[in-house]
Amino acid sequence: MAKKVVATLKKEGGVKYAKIIKAVKNPTTGAYTFKEEIILQDEVNAALKN
Repeated sequence: MAKKVVATLKKEGGVKYAKIIKAVKNPTTGAYTFKEEIILQDEVNAALKN
């Protein structure tokens, strides 16, 4: 389960970023926590595979 929110810089030719929010299950308690990352938009697919 992951949710993707995209934010871009306003300048032309700016770098595009994506904010990834992953739900990570704790193996001991079974509770979910959320891990947030801001990465380059080109690396989104690689980050979601982990």
